[in-house]
Amino acid sequence: MNFPGMNLPDTNSRAAATNSRAAARLRLVTLVALPLLALSVACGGGSGDESGGADKKDTAIADVPDAPTAGTAKGDGGPSAPSAGRSAFYDAQLKYVQCMRAKGGYKDFPDPRLSGYLDWDKVNEIGSQPGRNEGIKGGRNGVCVPELQAAMTAEPERDQQKSYESMLAHAKCMRDNGVSRFTNPTMSGGNAQPGGDPNPASPSIDSNSPAYKKAREACASKLLDGLDGMQ
Repeated sequence: MNFPGMNLPDTNSRAAATNSRAAARLRLVTLVALPLLALSVACGGGSGDESGGADKKDTAIADVPDAPTAGTAKGDGGPSAPSAGRSAFYDAQLKYVQCMRAKGGYKDFPDPRLSGYLDWDKVNEIGSQPGRNEGIKGGRNGVCVPELQAAMTAEPERDQQKSYESMLAHAKCMRDNGVSRFTNPTMSGGNAQPGGDPNPASPSIDSNSPAYKKAREACASKLLDGLDGMQ
């Protein structure tokens, strides 16, 4: 029923208004729901999506860098501690060094490398000083020979073929750099024997000469760690 003075919308108009309000409510609900959905996804999904969470966990673990192993360099940031297999050798060598400093007459005897081998460049430099060559290996009067022998016994087993090849390359390099008398290593009983001076008992190579030192420096990279004290 229509009353005079009142403009009532017809049925179609009322339906349109109702639909418009319903659409507005739907848009509002959607705007609220979308951020919640995004937050849920970012946090790994709900409790019902356990497989998806596991995948993310696995991926995160795979991205963690591997821990450095003992005895290897850590990203060129510096040397690591001696590996377990070389620890006994390092400890024995350290005792020898301590003996050389305390009783052997060489307070400036250098620390062993982390590999356990002596730094022969520094040892030879000390030995080349006037009056300091006698006793550079084993201490004055052989006072540290027992410690030296213990260190040699604790040295890890070498690949003798690789040692031979290394010393052979070094000997050739020394001759190429002017030390013409430098002899090749040999193999005896399956062990590599160093080359060098053809007559160690009566040296014919002056290891203190500038030419020899220059050749040693040029050829140092040819020798494996530890062999620099042998040849």
